[in-house]
Amino acid sequence: MADDELLSLDATAQAELVATGKVSPAELVDASIARIEERNPALNAVIHPLFDEARRAARQPVPSGPFAGVPLLLKDLDGAVEGQPLHMGMNLLRKRAYTAPRDNFLVQKLRAAGFIAVGKTNTPELGILPCTEPASHGPSRNPWDPSRTPGGSSGGSAAGVAAGMAAVGQASDGGGSIRIPASCCGLVGLKPSRGRVSRGPDVGSGNNGLTVYGAVTRSVRDAAAVLDCIAGAMPGDPWTAPPLARPLAREVGEAPGALKIAWTTRKLDTDGSTSDAHPDCCDAVHSTVELLGSLGHELVEDAPPALYDSDYVMQFLGVWAAGVSRDIVSLEQELGVEVSEDDVEPLTWALHMMGQSFPAPAYMRSWDWLQSNARRLAQWWVDGGIDLFLTPTVAEPPPPIGTFDVPRGAGVMGILRAGSFTPFTPPFNVSGQPGISLPLHQANGLPIGVQLVAPYAREDLLVRVASQLERERGPFPMLAP
Repeated sequence: MADDELLSLDATAQAELVATGKVSPAELVDASIARIEERNPALNAVIHPLFDEARRAARQPVPSGPFAGVPLLLKDLDGAVEGQPLHMGMNLLRKRAYTAPRDNFLVQKLRAAGFIAVGKTNTPELGILPCTEPASHGPSRNPWDPSRTPGGSSGGSAAGVAAGMAAVGQASDGGGSIRIPASCCGLVGLKPSRGRVSRGPDVGSGNNGLTVYGAVTRSVRDAAAVLDCIAGAMPGDPWTAPPLARPLAREVGEAPGALKIAWTTRKLDTDGSTSDAHPDCCDAVHSTVELLGSLGHELVEDAPPALYDSDYVMQFLGVWAAGVSRDIVSLEQELGVEVSEDDVEPLTWALHMMGQSFPAPAYMRSWDWLQSNARRLAQWWVDGGIDLFLTPTVAEPPPPIGTFDVPRGAGVMGILRAGSFTPFTPPFNVSGQPGISLPLHQANGLPIGVQLVAPYAREDLLVRVASQLERERGPFPMLAP
Protein backbone atom coordinates (compact mmCIF):
# COMPACT_ATOMS: atom_id res chain seq x y z
CA MET A 1 0.00 0.00 0.00
CA ALA A 2 1.35 3.45 -0.93
CA ASP A 3 2.34 5.77 1.91
CA ASP A 4 -0.25 8.39 0.93
CA GLU A 5 -2.99 5.77 1.09
CA LEU A 6 -1.77 4.52 4.47
CA LEU A 7 -1.60 8.02 5.92
CA SER A 8 -5.10 8.89 4.72
CA LEU A 9 -6.59 6.20 6.98
CA ASP A 10 -7.78 6.79 10.50
CA ALA A 11 -5.98 5.05 13.37
CA THR A 12 -8.56 2.28 13.64
CA ALA A 13 -8.03 1.33 10.02
CA GLN A 14 -4.26 1.49 10.39
CA ALA A 15 -4.44 -0.79 13.42
CA GLU A 16 -6.57 -3.28 11.49
CA LEU A 17 -3.90 -3.48 8.77
CA VAL A 18 -1.25 -4.20 11.39
CA ALA A 19 -3.42 -6.80 13.14
CA THR A 20 -4.06 -8.67 9.89
CA GLY A 21 -0.40 -8.55 8.87
CA LYS A 22 -1.04 -6.44 5.76
CA VAL A 23 1.21 -3.66 7.06
CA SER A 24 3.99 -3.78 9.64
CA PRO A 25 4.47 -1.22 12.41
CA ALA A 26 7.82 -0.34 10.82
CA GLU A 27 6.11 0.50 7.52
CA LEU A 28 3.59 2.73 9.29
CA VAL A 29 6.27 4.47 11.32
CA ASP A 30 8.48 5.03 8.28
CA ALA A 31 5.54 6.49 6.35
CA SER A 32 4.73 8.82 9.23
CA ILE A 33 8.35 9.96 9.54
CA ALA A 34 8.57 10.60 5.80
CA ARG A 35 5.43 12.75 5.95
CA ILE A 36 6.81 14.73 8.89
CA GLU A 37 10.06 15.32 7.03
CA GLU A 38 8.10 16.42 3.96
CA ARG A 39 5.48 18.73 5.50
CA ASN A 40 6.79 19.81 8.87
CA PRO A 41 9.26 22.45 7.60
CA ALA A 42 6.30 24.51 6.33
CA LEU A 43 4.00 23.84 9.29
CA ASN A 44 6.26 23.56 12.35
CA ALA A 45 3.93 21.10 14.04
CA VAL A 46 6.55 18.65 15.35
CA ILE A 47 9.29 20.32 17.40
CA HIS A 48 10.93 17.22 18.95
CA PRO A 49 11.28 14.31 16.50
CA LEU A 50 11.37 10.88 18.12
CA PHE A 51 12.32 9.06 14.93
CA ASP A 52 15.08 6.80 16.25
CA GLU A 53 13.03 5.83 19.28
CA ALA A 54 9.97 5.15 17.12
CA ARG A 55 11.90 2.96 14.69
CA ARG A 56 13.37 0.95 17.56
CA ALA A 57 9.91 0.49 19.07
CA ALA A 58 8.48 -0.59 15.71
CA ARG A 59 11.08 -3.35 15.44
CA GLN A 60 10.21 -4.72 18.87
CA PRO A 61 7.11 -6.70 19.79
CA VAL A 62 4.43 -4.06 20.36
CA PRO A 63 1.83 -4.31 23.14
CA SER A 64 -1.25 -6.17 22.03
CA GLY A 65 -3.48 -3.14 22.47
CA PRO A 66 -6.15 -1.89 20.06
CA PHE A 67 -3.70 0.50 18.34
CA ALA A 68 -0.67 -1.78 18.12
CA GLY A 69 1.94 -0.26 15.81
CA VAL A 70 0.05 2.98 15.06
CA PRO A 71 2.08 6.24 15.02
CA LEU A 72 1.11 8.96 17.49
CA LEU A 73 1.99 12.61 18.13
CA LEU A 74 2.46 13.78 21.73
CA LYS A 75 1.83 17.36 22.86
CA ASP A 76 4.91 19.02 24.37
CA LEU A 77 2.92 20.35 27.31
CA ASP A 78 1.72 17.26 29.11
CA GLY A 79 2.86 14.31 26.99
CA ALA A 80 5.71 13.56 29.41
CA VAL A 81 8.15 10.92 28.12
CA GLU A 82 11.03 9.93 30.37
CA GLY A 83 14.30 11.43 29.17
CA GLN A 84 12.71 13.36 26.30
CA PRO A 85 12.33 17.15 25.98
CA LEU A 86 9.45 18.78 27.83
CA HIS A 87 9.56 22.50 27.08
CA MET A 88 5.88 23.51 27.43
CA GLY A 89 6.44 26.30 24.92
CA MET A 90 9.00 27.99 27.18
CA ASN A 91 12.42 29.37 26.27
CA LEU A 92 13.22 28.95 29.96
CA LEU A 93 13.01 25.16 29.61
CA ARG A 94 14.38 24.99 26.09
CA LYS A 95 17.60 26.79 27.07
CA ARG A 96 18.07 24.32 29.92
CA ALA A 97 17.36 21.34 27.64
CA TYR A 98 14.84 20.19 30.24
CA THR A 99 13.60 16.61 29.96
CA ALA A 100 10.77 14.76 31.65
CA PRO A 101 11.85 12.66 34.65
CA ARG A 102 9.33 9.90 33.86
CA ASP A 103 6.36 8.93 31.71
CA ASN A 104 3.09 10.22 33.09
CA PHE A 105 0.07 7.93 33.39
CA LEU A 106 -1.33 9.23 30.10
CA VAL A 107 1.76 8.23 28.12
CA GLN A 108 1.90 4.89 29.93
CA LYS A 109 -1.65 4.13 28.83
CA LEU A 110 -1.02 5.24 25.26
CA ARG A 111 2.01 2.93 25.12
CA ALA A 112 -0.04 0.07 26.53
CA ALA A 113 -2.61 0.66 23.77
CA GLY A 114 0.17 -0.01 21.25
CA PHE A 115 0.77 3.52 19.98
CA ILE A 116 4.30 4.47 18.91
CA ALA A 117 5.20 8.12 19.47
CA VAL A 118 6.97 9.62 16.45
CA GLY A 119 7.30 13.19 17.72
CA LYS A 120 6.31 15.86 20.19
CA THR A 121 4.27 18.81 19.00
CA ASN A 122 4.36 22.56 19.43
CA THR A 123 2.26 24.36 22.04
CA PRO A 124 1.94 27.96 23.26
CA GLU A 125 3.81 28.91 26.41
CA LEU A 126 2.20 26.99 29.29
CA GLY A 127 -0.76 26.27 27.03
CA ILE A 128 -2.19 29.72 27.67
CA LEU A 129 -3.43 30.88 24.26
CA PRO A 130 -5.82 29.40 21.66
CA CYS A 131 -3.07 29.68 19.04
CA THR A 132 0.33 27.96 18.85
CA GLU A 133 2.98 30.64 18.42
CA PRO A 134 5.52 30.35 21.24
CA ALA A 135 8.61 32.53 21.13
CA SER A 136 10.59 29.40 22.01
CA HIS A 137 9.78 27.39 18.88
CA GLY A 138 7.97 29.75 16.50
CA PRO A 139 4.43 29.47 15.14
CA SER A 140 2.72 26.32 13.99
CA ARG A 141 0.69 26.85 10.85
CA ASN A 142 -2.67 25.58 9.70
CA PRO A 143 -2.35 22.99 6.88
CA TRP A 144 -5.52 24.37 5.27
CA ASP A 145 -3.96 27.86 5.06
CA PRO A 146 -0.44 28.37 6.43
CA SER A 147 -1.14 32.05 7.05
CA ARG A 148 -3.70 31.01 9.71
CA THR A 149 -3.40 29.51 13.15
CA PRO A 150 -4.15 25.83 13.71
CA GLY A 151 -5.61 26.89 17.06
CA GLY A 152 -4.28 26.05 20.48
CA SER A 153 -3.13 25.03 22.80
CA SER A 154 -3.01 21.62 21.06
CA GLY A 155 -2.31 23.34 17.74
CA GLY A 156 0.85 21.41 16.91
CA SER A 157 -0.94 18.10 17.37
CA ALA A 158 -3.91 19.25 15.29
CA ALA A 159 -1.72 20.59 12.47
CA GLY A 160 0.21 17.33 12.40
CA VAL A 161 -2.90 15.15 12.25
CA ALA A 162 -4.55 17.35 9.61
CA ALA A 163 -1.36 17.16 7.52
CA GLY A 164 -1.26 13.36 7.70
CA MET A 165 1.80 13.08 9.94
CA ALA A 166 -0.15 10.75 12.24
CA ALA A 167 -3.79 9.80 12.64
CA VAL A 168 -3.96 10.72 16.34
CA GLY A 169 -2.52 13.64 18.24
CA GLN A 170 -2.51 13.65 22.02
CA ALA A 171 -4.11 16.84 23.31
CA SER A 172 -5.33 18.53 26.47
CA ASP A 173 -8.07 21.05 27.22
CA GLY A 174 -8.21 23.65 30.00
CA GLY A 175 -10.45 26.16 28.23
CA GLY A 176 -11.03 24.60 24.83
CA SER A 177 -7.57 23.39 23.81
CA ILE A 178 -8.81 20.12 22.28
CA ARG A 179 -11.95 21.52 20.68
CA ILE A 180 -10.48 24.80 19.35
CA PRO A 181 -7.68 23.28 17.21
CA ALA A 182 -10.02 20.50 16.10
CA SER A 183 -12.33 23.18 14.72
CA CYS A 184 -9.48 25.13 13.11
CA CYS A 185 -7.99 22.05 11.44
CA GLY A 186 -11.07 20.06 10.40
CA LEU A 187 -10.74 17.30 13.02
CA VAL A 188 -12.77 15.59 15.71
CA GLY A 189 -11.92 16.85 19.20
CA LEU A 190 -13.52 15.06 22.15
CA LYS A 191 -13.06 16.70 25.56
CA PRO A 192 -13.79 14.12 28.25
CA SER A 193 -15.68 14.72 31.47
CA ARG A 194 -13.72 15.92 34.46
CA GLY A 195 -12.09 12.93 36.15
CA ARG A 196 -12.42 10.62 33.16
CA VAL A 197 -8.65 10.55 32.49
CA SER A 198 -6.00 10.65 35.22
CA ARG A 199 -3.55 13.57 35.26
CA GLY A 200 -1.10 11.71 37.50
CA PRO A 201 1.34 10.95 38.83
CA ASP A 202 2.78 14.47 39.04
CA VAL A 203 -0.46 16.47 38.76
CA GLY A 204 -3.53 16.10 40.93
CA SER A 205 -6.55 17.96 39.61
CA GLY A 206 -5.00 20.30 37.01
CA ASN A 207 -6.14 23.78 38.12
CA ASN A 208 -9.03 22.38 40.15
CA GLY A 209 -10.16 20.16 37.32
CA LEU A 210 -10.28 22.71 34.50
CA THR A 211 -7.77 20.74 32.41
CA VAL A 212 -8.44 17.28 31.00
CA TYR A 213 -6.52 14.99 28.64
CA GLY A 214 -7.74 13.66 25.32
CA ALA A 215 -6.88 13.64 21.61
CA VAL A 216 -7.57 15.14 18.22
CA THR A 217 -8.52 12.54 15.63
CA ARG A 218 -9.83 12.13 12.09
CA SER A 219 -12.92 10.09 12.97
CA VAL A 220 -15.47 9.66 15.73
CA ARG A 221 -14.58 6.00 16.14
CA ASP A 222 -10.95 6.95 16.80
CA ALA A 223 -12.02 9.58 19.34
CA ALA A 224 -14.11 6.99 21.18
CA ALA A 225 -11.52 4.21 21.07
CA VAL A 226 -8.64 6.44 22.19
CA LEU A 227 -10.66 7.64 25.17
CA ASP A 228 -11.40 4.02 26.06
CA CYS A 229 -7.63 3.44 26.17
CA ILE A 230 -6.74 6.38 28.43
CA ALA A 231 -9.78 6.54 30.70
CA GLY A 232 -9.93 5.13 34.21
CA ALA A 233 -8.89 5.95 37.74
CA MET A 234 -5.29 5.76 38.86
CA PRO A 235 -3.84 5.76 42.39
CA GLY A 236 -4.23 9.10 44.14
CA ASP A 237 -6.67 10.71 41.72
CA PRO A 238 -8.64 13.43 43.58
CA TRP A 239 -11.81 12.54 41.70
CA THR A 240 -13.00 10.06 39.09
CA ALA A 241 -15.88 10.28 36.63
CA PRO A 242 -18.59 7.62 36.97
CA PRO A 243 -17.71 4.61 34.80
CA LEU A 244 -19.39 4.38 31.42
CA ALA A 245 -21.85 1.55 30.96
CA ARG A 246 -19.70 0.03 28.22
CA PRO A 247 -16.71 0.98 26.07
CA LEU A 248 -17.30 4.13 24.03
CA ALA A 249 -16.17 2.35 20.88
CA ARG A 250 -19.35 0.27 21.12
CA GLU A 251 -21.47 3.44 21.04
CA VAL A 252 -20.29 4.30 17.53
CA GLY A 253 -23.16 3.65 15.13
CA GLU A 254 -25.70 3.06 17.90
CA ALA A 255 -28.98 4.90 17.34
CA PRO A 256 -29.28 7.73 19.88
CA GLY A 257 -33.07 7.92 19.70
CA ALA A 258 -34.94 11.19 19.28
CA LEU A 259 -33.20 13.79 21.44
CA LYS A 260 -34.02 17.33 22.52
CA ILE A 261 -31.13 19.50 21.38
CA ALA A 262 -30.89 23.18 22.25
CA TRP A 263 -28.75 25.47 20.13
CA THR A 264 -27.44 29.01 20.00
CA THR A 265 -25.05 31.22 18.08
CA ARG A 266 -25.05 34.00 20.70
CA LYS A 267 -21.84 34.57 22.63
CA LEU A 268 -20.75 36.50 25.70
CA ASP A 269 -18.32 39.25 24.73
CA THR A 270 -15.42 40.24 26.97
CA ASP A 271 -17.11 43.56 27.80
CA GLY A 272 -20.15 41.72 29.18
CA SER A 273 -22.41 42.31 26.17
CA THR A 274 -23.69 39.59 23.82
CA SER A 275 -23.55 39.20 20.06
CA ASP A 276 -23.72 36.59 17.33
CA ALA A 277 -20.67 34.63 16.28
CA HIS A 278 -19.09 35.23 12.87
CA PRO A 279 -21.54 34.48 10.02
CA ASP A 280 -19.51 31.46 8.89
CA CYS A 281 -19.72 29.97 12.39
CA CYS A 282 -23.45 30.72 12.54
CA ASP A 283 -23.91 29.02 9.18
CA ALA A 284 -22.16 25.93 10.56
CA VAL A 285 -24.66 25.75 13.43
CA HIS A 286 -27.68 26.45 11.22
CA SER A 287 -26.78 23.70 8.75
CA THR A 288 -26.20 21.28 11.64
CA VAL A 289 -29.59 22.20 13.11
CA GLU A 290 -31.21 21.31 9.79
CA LEU A 291 -29.33 18.01 9.60
CA LEU A 292 -30.18 17.04 13.16
CA GLY A 293 -33.83 17.91 12.56
CA SER A 294 -33.89 15.70 9.47
CA LEU A 295 -32.63 12.85 11.65
CA GLY A 296 -35.66 13.12 13.93
CA HIS A 297 -34.27 15.20 16.78
CA GLU A 298 -36.17 18.08 18.37
CA LEU A 299 -34.24 21.34 17.96
CA VAL A 300 -34.96 24.41 20.09
CA GLU A 301 -33.16 27.73 19.96
CA ASP A 302 -32.26 28.23 23.61
CA ALA A 303 -29.22 28.61 25.84
CA PRO A 304 -28.43 28.57 29.55
CA PRO A 305 -28.71 32.12 30.99
CA ALA A 306 -25.61 31.28 33.06
CA LEU A 307 -23.54 31.47 29.85
CA TYR A 308 -24.21 35.19 29.59
CA ASP A 309 -23.46 36.41 33.10
CA SER A 310 -21.42 39.59 32.63
CA ASP A 311 -19.11 38.69 35.54
CA TYR A 312 -17.99 35.44 33.92
CA VAL A 313 -14.97 36.72 32.01
CA MET A 314 -13.26 38.35 34.97
CA GLN A 315 -14.04 35.50 37.36
CA PHE A 316 -12.55 32.95 34.96
CA LEU A 317 -9.58 35.20 34.18
CA GLY A 318 -8.72 35.51 37.87
CA VAL A 319 -8.66 31.74 38.33
CA TRP A 320 -6.66 31.29 35.11
CA ALA A 321 -4.09 33.89 36.20
CA ALA A 322 -3.67 32.15 39.54
CA GLY A 323 -3.03 28.89 37.68
CA VAL A 324 -0.34 30.50 35.52
CA SER A 325 1.31 31.96 38.61
CA ARG A 326 1.22 28.53 40.26
CA ASP A 327 2.97 27.09 37.20
CA ILE A 328 5.73 29.72 37.38
CA VAL A 329 6.31 29.12 41.09
CA SER A 330 6.39 25.36 40.52
CA LEU A 331 9.02 25.81 37.82
CA GLU A 332 11.12 27.96 40.12
CA GLN A 333 11.08 25.18 42.68
CA GLU A 334 11.79 22.48 40.09
CA LEU A 335 14.66 24.34 38.43
CA GLY A 336 16.05 26.07 41.51
CA VAL A 337 15.99 29.48 39.80
CA GLU A 338 14.01 32.68 40.10
CA VAL A 339 11.92 33.31 36.99
CA SER A 340 12.17 36.90 35.76
CA GLU A 341 10.13 38.94 33.31
CA ASP A 342 12.77 38.30 30.64
CA ASP A 343 12.36 34.53 30.99
CA VAL A 344 8.76 34.39 29.78
CA GLU A 345 6.48 35.96 27.21
CA PRO A 346 4.73 39.28 27.99
CA LEU A 347 1.28 37.74 28.45
CA THR A 348 2.64 35.00 30.70
CA TRP A 349 4.33 37.58 32.91
CA ALA A 350 1.19 39.77 33.05
CA LEU A 351 -0.89 36.78 34.14
CA HIS A 352 1.78 35.75 36.65
CA MET A 353 1.72 39.24 38.19
CA MET A 354 -2.06 39.21 38.24
CA GLY A 355 -2.03 35.83 39.94
CA GLN A 356 0.53 36.99 42.50
CA SER A 357 -1.72 39.91 43.42
CA PHE A 358 -4.76 37.66 43.79
CA PRO A 359 -5.19 36.91 47.53
CA ALA A 360 -6.30 33.46 48.57
CA PRO A 361 -9.80 34.56 49.74
CA ALA A 362 -10.42 36.27 46.38
CA TYR A 363 -9.28 33.14 44.55
CA MET A 364 -11.68 31.00 46.58
CA ARG A 365 -14.52 33.47 46.00
CA SER A 366 -13.93 33.30 42.26
CA TRP A 367 -14.08 29.51 42.37
CA ASP A 368 -17.27 29.67 44.43
CA TRP A 369 -18.75 32.02 41.84
CA LEU A 370 -17.75 29.76 38.93
CA GLN A 371 -19.09 26.65 40.64
CA SER A 372 -22.38 28.42 41.37
CA ASN A 373 -22.54 29.39 37.71
CA ALA A 374 -21.87 25.77 36.72
CA ARG A 375 -24.74 24.59 38.94
CA ARG A 376 -27.11 27.02 37.21
CA LEU A 377 -25.79 25.76 33.89
CA ALA A 378 -26.50 22.15 34.83
CA GLN A 379 -29.93 23.00 36.22
CA TRP A 380 -30.94 24.46 32.85
CA TRP A 381 -30.32 21.01 31.32
CA VAL A 382 -32.62 19.42 33.88
CA ASP A 383 -35.35 22.04 33.82
CA GLY A 384 -35.56 22.08 30.04
CA GLY A 385 -35.24 18.33 29.53
CA ILE A 386 -32.24 19.05 27.30
CA ASP A 387 -30.14 16.15 26.03
CA LEU A 388 -27.47 18.05 24.09
CA PHE A 389 -26.42 21.66 23.51
CA LEU A 390 -25.12 22.84 20.13
CA THR A 391 -22.94 25.93 19.58
CA PRO A 392 -20.16 27.09 17.30
CA THR A 393 -16.87 25.71 18.61
CA VAL A 394 -15.15 29.07 18.12
CA ALA A 395 -16.61 32.48 17.37
CA GLU A 396 -14.73 33.13 14.12
CA PRO A 397 -12.77 31.24 11.44
CA PRO A 398 -9.11 30.45 12.16
CA PRO A 399 -7.44 33.87 12.63
CA PRO A 400 -4.19 34.90 10.94
CA ILE A 401 -0.86 34.14 12.59
CA GLY A 402 0.00 36.96 14.98
CA THR A 403 -3.58 37.82 15.95
CA PHE A 404 -2.93 37.25 19.67
CA ASP A 405 0.49 38.91 19.86
CA VAL A 406 0.90 41.42 22.69
CA PRO A 407 3.85 43.70 23.39
CA ARG A 408 5.33 44.08 26.85
CA GLY A 409 3.26 46.46 28.90
CA ALA A 410 -0.03 45.48 27.24
CA GLY A 411 -1.14 43.54 30.29
CA VAL A 412 -3.69 40.81 29.71
CA MET A 413 -5.05 42.18 26.41
CA GLY A 414 -3.93 39.02 24.61
CA ILE A 415 -6.06 36.80 26.81
CA LEU A 416 -9.06 39.08 26.37
CA ARG A 417 -8.65 38.83 22.58
CA ALA A 418 -8.44 35.07 23.06
CA GLY A 419 -11.66 35.17 25.04
CA SER A 420 -13.47 36.86 22.17
CA PHE A 421 -12.36 34.00 19.89
CA THR A 422 -13.28 31.20 22.31
CA PRO A 423 -16.38 32.15 24.34
CA PHE A 424 -18.15 28.82 23.82
CA THR A 425 -15.59 26.40 25.28
CA PRO A 426 -14.38 27.46 28.79
CA PRO A 427 -17.75 27.18 30.60
CA PHE A 428 -17.70 23.43 30.09
CA ASN A 429 -14.23 23.11 31.57
CA VAL A 430 -15.68 24.76 34.66
CA SER A 431 -18.77 22.54 34.70
CA GLY A 432 -16.74 19.43 33.87
CA GLN A 433 -19.14 18.38 31.10
CA PRO A 434 -17.93 16.51 28.02
CA GLY A 435 -17.94 18.27 24.67
CA ILE A 436 -16.98 17.42 21.13
CA SER A 437 -16.04 19.56 18.14
CA LEU A 438 -17.07 18.14 14.77
CA PRO A 439 -15.85 19.36 11.35
CA LEU A 440 -19.28 19.85 9.81
CA HIS A 441 -18.71 23.00 7.77
CA GLN A 442 -16.21 24.79 5.56
CA ALA A 443 -16.10 28.40 4.37
CA ASN A 444 -13.55 30.03 2.08
CA GLY A 445 -11.45 26.88 2.17
CA LEU A 446 -11.24 26.81 5.97
CA PRO A 447 -12.75 24.23 8.35
CA ILE A 448 -15.46 25.45 10.74
CA GLY A 449 -16.39 23.21 13.65
CA VAL A 450 -19.52 22.93 15.76
CA GLN A 451 -19.58 21.95 19.42
CA LEU A 452 -21.96 19.50 21.05
CA VAL A 453 -22.07 19.36 24.86
CA ALA A 454 -23.68 16.63 26.96
CA PRO A 455 -24.54 16.30 30.64
CA TYR A 456 -21.68 15.29 32.90
CA ALA A 457 -20.31 11.78 32.26
CA ARG A 458 -22.43 11.28 29.12
CA GLU A 459 -19.68 10.86 26.54
CA ASP A 460 -21.75 7.92 25.27
CA LEU A 461 -24.49 10.30 24.12
CA LEU A 462 -21.98 12.54 22.36
CA VAL A 463 -20.41 9.61 20.51
CA ARG A 464 -23.76 8.23 19.38
CA VAL A 465 -24.90 11.55 17.91
CA ALA A 466 -21.47 12.44 16.52
CA SER A 467 -21.24 9.10 14.71
CA GLN A 468 -24.78 9.60 13.41
CA LEU A 469 -23.76 12.95 11.93
CA GLU A 470 -20.55 11.47 10.54
CA ARG A 471 -22.52 8.71 8.84
CA GLU A 472 -24.97 11.16 7.29
CA ARG A 473 -22.35 13.62 6.09
CA GLY A 474 -19.88 11.00 4.90
CA PRO A 475 -16.34 10.77 6.23
CA PHE A 476 -15.15 13.93 7.90
CA PRO A 477 -12.24 15.75 6.23
CA MET A 478 -9.26 13.47 6.66
CA LEU A 479 -6.34 15.49 5.37
CA ALA A 480 -5.78 19.12 4.50
CA PRO A 481 -5.10 19.78 0.80
